[in-house]
Amino acid sequence: MVILTMDKTFILDGKTIPFEEGETIMEAASAAGVYIPHLCHHPEFKPHGSCKLCTVSIGGRLGASCTNKAAAGMVVESETEALNADRRALTQMLFVEGNHICPSCEKSGNCQLQAVAYHLDMLTPHFTHFYPARDIDASHPDVLLERNRCILCELCVRASRDVDGKNVFGIGGRGIKSRLIVNSASGRLADTNLSVTDRAVEVCPTGAILRKRHGFTVPIGRRLYDHHDIAEVPVAGMKEPRSS
Repeated sequence: MVILTMDKTFILDGKTIPFEEGETIMEAASAAGVYIPHLCHHPEFKPHGSCKLCTVSIGGRLGASCTNKAAAGMVVESETEALNADRRALTQMLFVEGNHICPSCEKSGNCQLQAVAYHLDMLTPHFTHFYPARDIDASHPDVLLERNRCILCELCVRASRDVDGKNVFGIGGRGIKSRLIVNSASGRLADTNLSVTDRAVEVCPTGAILRKRHGFTVPIGRRLYDHHDIAEVPVAGMKEPRSS
């Protein structure tokens, strides 16, 4: 049993948060039952810090809560008007940089991007849509790769590399031309050793990677985020909230 001493605490939005040695702000907040918006973070994998949604103010300095370690006495702000405005703008940009049409997406109601948008009161994409030309790879017998919904969180990359040990996915290009690639000579998913049971297939926060023949088995309206704010439904794998 880990015993938390009183000096191992910090303040988050006025609330005292205990932490264990080595924990990040995100991990400690999650264990205390406090939600910090995020998309690229997953507790099974090494923090990435790419989406920037989890940015918080740490003693007046901005930093990613998924990569910054908790320290005794630090004062952290997350739920501020300015930070949430920045998060909302980042989410709006993710929507227009891809082709996210929620009503026609199988992941609607289970999509973390959609759920984060609702949590941040994002009711319009605000910016002009890019409508990029992104291809769909339906070559695999069991898995569909829909790049139009990819947000480049690299969770599938990390899952395939660190859990599945296969390195099926990667990121190619730079800047606005960055895209999810398949590491096979042909570039087709069918020519990899990806299995439908791989962790990489399950970890996508949007509808970019989907299992075939499982569409709409749970009707829209009865899905995870249809009746619950994402702050009430932590990502699978997050630590259970500590008892007070």
